[in-house]
Amino acid sequence: MKVIIVGGGKVGYYLAKTLLEHGHSPVIIEKNKEVCTHIADDLDIPVINGDGSTINVLESADILEAEALISVTGQDEDNLIACQLAKKRFHVKRTVARVNNPKNATVMKQLGVDIPISSTDNIARLLEREVDTSAIKQLVPLNRGIASLNELQIPSNYKLHGVRLSELRLPEESIIVSISRDGELIIPRGNTQILSDDKILVVVQNKVVHDLSKALCLDESI
Repeated sequence: MKVIIVGGGKVGYYLAKTLLEHGHSPVIIEKNKEVCTHIADDLDIPVINGDGSTINVLESADILEAEALISVTGQDEDNLIACQLAKKRFHVKRTVARVNNPKNATVMKQLGVDIPISSTDNIARLLEREVDTSAIKQLVPLNRGIASLNELQIPSNYKLHGVRLSELRLPEESIIVSISRDGELIIPRGNTQILSDDKILVVVQNKVVHDLSKALCLDESI
């Protein structure tokens, strides 16, 4: 997915690098020209020198093609404006704002930011869960948020309709607990098939949610 990152500091650079490694297409917008040059030399991604809280700069980043915008500047006001423009003007699916002052988190949520977050370490993982793995719904966090119980909705046009669990290369850090099909609860075995419209309960470590989605080809079926 294409993700626009406003702010090219340490957080923005880390996010871009992480998303790039996961197969996404990040674009960075940064005011400081020297910082832009450094990022462009180090990462093979588009870098735009400008103010990400303005319409023309967002348009120059091809924001209409983006599935998410995340603003991680050191100014909460700039992060809020960038997210509001992305959501209301350009109809971007998901907006994420770094909250430098935790007291502003509630206000940002009320003003339309989808995900205000003050802890920057898990932004990339959280963004992937919200946008890239939209067929996976977290039900219960486990082990202080390291893992979780999730519901997977298999789409009606499932690409792998009829595949057996033994044929899938699921992450070792995931366990399929049950499959619901036409009102019936199935305790899965290796030869159990996955069919279109199934609902699956799975326990998974949050760090491999993206890998689980890829192994099940959910992204390609949405």
